[in-house]
Amino acid sequence: MSSDETPNVPARRDRREAVREKAAAVQARQRRGRVARIVVGSVVVAAVVVGAGVAVAWTLGESASQPQLSPDVQDDGITVDSIPASVLASFSGGSSSAENPPAASDAAASGAPVEGATPEPSSTQQPLKIEVYVDYLSQASSDFQLANAQQLSEWVSESAATISYHPVALLTGKSNGTKYSLRSAGAAACVATYAPDSFFAFNHKLLEQRPEIDTDGLSDADLAVLAQAVGVENPKRVTRCIEDASFVPWVQKATARALAEPVEGTDAALTGPKVYVNGTPYNGDLTDAKEFAQFVLTLASEAYFSTPTPTATMAPTTTPSPAP
Repeated sequence: MSSDETPNVPARRDRREAVREKAAAVQARQRRGRVARIVVGSVVVAAVVVGAGVAVAWTLGESASQPQLSPDVQDDGITVDSIPASVLASFSGGSSSAENPPAASDAAASGAPVEGATPEPSSTQQPLKIEVYVDYLSQASSDFQLANAQQLSEWVSESAATISYHPVALLTGKSNGTKYSLRSAGAAACVATYAPDSFFAFNHKLLEQRPEIDTDGLSDADLAVLAQAVGVENPKRVTRCIEDASFVPWVQKATARALAEPVEGTDAALTGPKVYVNGTPYNGDLTDAKEFAQFVLTLASEAYFSTPTPTATMAPTTTPSPAP
């Protein structure tokens, strides 16, 4: 073999070395790219996680910072101790009370029937206290209100009785997921707080337009319109309260208390919509106004005759001292 045919070994070695170095450089760049992508991806994931944590913490902080509003109520009850003349007139003309009914004390003392009479407290006797636990989706609550609205309004206007309505959400799961019992009770609390003179009329209208079980019921906007229809004061404030569900948390807690604690004046907790008079449960026909009047007036008579009669006190006599 001639010298011209002898391979140039150093040149080939240099080329191979150059190729290896170039390949190594490419691999190094690829590794650096992969590392960069991993680092960037990790940073993005970490940022998302941190951002989500911040968002959750902010939401919880906002929720915790929001005040738990309570309506203008006493012992979870909305007290009706006066009714505007315009509202009272809207319930007149019915037959739930007799014309010119005798007072309970007069009827009982004379032996006459007390049906349809107006309970009349004596000067030392407090008005009867009627407690109504009302669910605005309940047929029983609707039946009682529609049958007794006239005589209830008359008793209140004559200072013979006070009524406390306790809105409770016992049928929240019976409105296709809209929680109508809860929302309507919250709406009632809004009216009681910001338009108290309109509460009796709004309460009646809610029960008059009670939706059927297992239907959606009225929306919050519809409830606000209904409140405006009865002429609430502060309509914008009432509407905002209803649509913001401001008192729904209070309704939830009040319902839980009613189911867990004895009703005032009794030793039993609530088991469903119920009416109590001076702590005594009414177990009669909710649709029979005369039967309820008889029940109320019997209790009024018992209260009247159990009221102690004040007795006159004799002035002490003094024995004159003998003359000196």
